[in-house]
Amino acid sequence: MFYSFIIPVYNRPEEIAELLESLSRQTFRNFEALVIDDGSSEKSETVVASFNERLNISYFFKENTGQGFTRNFGFERAKGDFFIILDSDCILPEHYLEVVNRQLENVYLDAYGGPDRAHPSFTAVQKAINYSMTSLFTTGGIRGNKRHLGPYHPRSFNMGISRKVYESTGGFIISRLGEDIEFSIRIINQGFKTGFIEEAFVYHKRRTDLSRFFQPLQFFGQARINIYTLYKNELKAVHFFPAMFTLGQILLCLLGLFFFKVFLVFFFFNLAYALLIFTDSFFQNKNIKVAFLSIAAAYVQLIAYGTGFMREFWKRIILKKNHNIHQYPS
Repeated sequence: MFYSFIIPVYNRPEEIAELLESLSRQTFRNFEALVIDDGSSEKSETVVASFNERLNISYFFKENTGQGFTRNFGFERAKGDFFIILDSDCILPEHYLEVVNRQLENVYLDAYGGPDRAHPSFTAVQKAINYSMTSLFTTGGIRGNKRHLGPYHPRSFNMGISRKVYESTGGFIISRLGEDIEFSIRIINQGFKTGFIEEAFVYHKRRTDLSRFFQPLQFFGQARINIYTLYKNELKAVHFFPAMFTLGQILLCLLGLFFFKVFLVFFFFNLAYALLIFTDSFFQNKNIKVAFLSIAAAYVQLIAYGTGFMREFWKRIILKKNHNIHQYPS
């Protein structure tokens, strides 16, 4: 089987270099790579050209339309039997495509997703963010492993689809605010078989500091409401947890200023939660610094997602305003 890697990039020439380097070291070589520059002011053309002798690679520059429609641009030009979508801030282990090919030969999937992990070279902050994004005590653990309700919904940081899936679905129909969730829902609704390939993991760098981590998580909260406007049954009780956590923090903090008993509840609740995060992160990462930073990352994640969720709920559900879905988050 011949594979096409579809990689949108937006102002990340240094990060795309790391991804392409990891592609050049794949043990399974029957693939091409398409890098689509989505109207970047910092173009990646020179970086991509430096891999011309090591990879079957193509570079395209287009006007900015957002990540969903940029992936469609890549699908239209790809030659592969199977398309693999990656975020530009990912790094692949050498065996990644070999694992995927073996899985599809043994038990075929029309679409798959894989987990993300922290590379040993990641900073303590990046490892803490990775913990927070995959932990049972923040996301329910469903993002980084097999645990999920119903058919598996692949996410676009590490996602593969067959050419047949693309031709049947037409690709992405929204460009941001949960475009990959919406796409996965349509794939499943059309009867295609999806699955999780545990060993097809990527090292996902994400943000390098907690302040830059906040905005994308707000974006994820907004995305969940956008999905709800398209599919009413896709808003579950678990999706309200970060918003309820955030509102609870605000309410307990305000009441704690006037009522000592409420202050004690606020204090001991947060102490217990922080100790839970610290202990679990330390058990996984074997690093005290990462464990401490994981507490901060967990709070940033929950509050950012919660505020984004509430803001979009107010705009889209209460005020019934539409949203521009065609641009990257700033």
